[in-house]
Amino acid sequence: MNKARLIPILIVIAVGIVLGGLILMLDKPSTEATGYTGYDSSEKSQELAPDTGPRNGKLFTSNGFSVELTIFEKGMPPQFRIYLYENGQLLPPSAASVSITLTRLGAPVQFFKFTPEADYLLGDQVVEEPHSFDLAIVAERNGQTFRWGYSQIEARLEMKDAMLKTIGVEIETAGPAIIKSTLKLPGEIVFNPDRIVQVVPRLPGVVIAVNYEPGQMVQKGQVLAVIESQMLADLHSQYLAAQRRLALARTVYQREKQLWEEKISAKQDYLAAELVLSEAKIAADLASEKLRAFGVQPKLGLQAKDLTRYEILAPISGLITARSIALGAVLKDDATIFTVADMSTVWTAVTVYPKDLSIVRVGQKTRVKATAFDVEGEGIVTYITTLIGGQTRTATARVILDNADGLWHPGMFVNVELVSDEIEVPVAVSAHAIQTLRDWTVVFGRYGDYFEARPLELGRSDGKMVEVLKGLNAGELYAAGNSFAIKADLDKEGASHDH
Repeated sequence: MNKARLIPILIVIAVGIVLGGLILMLDKPSTEATGYTGYDSSEKSQELAPDTGPRNGKLFTSNGFSVELTIFEKGMPPQFRIYLYENGQLLPPSAASVSITLTRLGAPVQFFKFTPEADYLLGDQVVEEPHSFDLAIVAERNGQTFRWGYSQIEARLEMKDAMLKTIGVEIETAGPAIIKSTLKLPGEIVFNPDRIVQVVPRLPGVVIAVNYEPGQMVQKGQVLAVIESQMLADLHSQYLAAQRRLALARTVYQREKQLWEEKISAKQDYLAAELVLSEAKIAADLASEKLRAFGVQPKLGLQAKDLTRYEILAPISGLITARSIALGAVLKDDATIFTVADMSTVWTAVTVYPKDLSIVRVGQKTRVKATAFDVEGEGIVTYITTLIGGQTRTATARVILDNADGLWHPGMFVNVELVSDEIEVPVAVSAHAIQTLRDWTVVFGRYGDYFEARPLELGRSDGKMVEVLKGLNAGELYAAGNSFAIKADLDKEGASHDH
């Protein structure tokens, strides 16, 4: 191609490039100030972060028109306030109409309308904490529509399911629960007086052995002490003599019976022998019962040294709480020498104040917790005193506790929780899920792979479940066990509160 033909073609191409540039410049909207996503009525956008406005709010600008969004929360619930500007000059709030669409994790979409108030536009709803959301702003001025978008993240943490398992965070679902209203009262563990035995020797004698000390456990039938008793020797002698008379009477009876049957002796002799045998049996039985009455098993063939030996046996299994016996001491038959308490059950003496007497009742379920260490148990109220103590001005309720494992000790101070009422509530969460973040009481809601703090207004609690009055809906997932790990991670990352 020759040079003369090439020059006109190049001129046409150059003119086309220039015209195209001019057309693009005419189509592109003016952006005198910045905005995150700014649209004019032709809905073309720009991707810039919002500036800070004169009132430290988020400033969105397009074609010289600006909207400054603030959240005002001094002395009142948080609310949106919007200021309008034209080329940097403040406009009256009636100069444009504005609306906001706000979306949160796990919550319905909110639509905010605005009305003029002083020199700003005021939103018609409270902006709930946390201020973590996506919002779209639509403004109309002089027949032109402006649209901006903005995202703000606060008190939110991304955590995959695999990480949850690693750190042991448990997920539960908020929903209905039964809240057991409780009354807390002080108390003390005491012996069960129905299971305390005073041990007496029942025979006088001299102490020759003592086998147990106070504080030791003893099993039923074990030998607590041994005494030598002359009375026991007399009883043994009576028993042995009665057994010999019985044996002799039985022999005479058998002989007289045989002679009578052979017509050798008279029937009168046979009947007399039968009477003597009956009397001998009665005497032998009486001697045996006398020994058994003192806890001694009748035996034949005892050696002389054993006739006076008397073993004092533990009547029950339990704890020896007192001993008043010593080697060589001379005992009377009614002297209390040991006190043994059965520790398989104990009583809780509960202090009931007059104002609480109408709440405490027999049969009421209770939970008893030791104040000194981690021991707790359950029981029911079995008795309430009818009189109020003159000095303490309190009544006493009794709760029987099982003590098979021996963890309860008399003298321990305890706190007693009595279930006074059971109420079903529509929404509740586990008590161990509750955390404190800034000045909020929160749980961490689970939304996909994210946790986000949900400030709560709480109601009744029984220590296990807490009623939720506001802040979380039934069916929402939340972090229960080990939720403090999420709070710790948020503290590390910094749960900002930048408005």
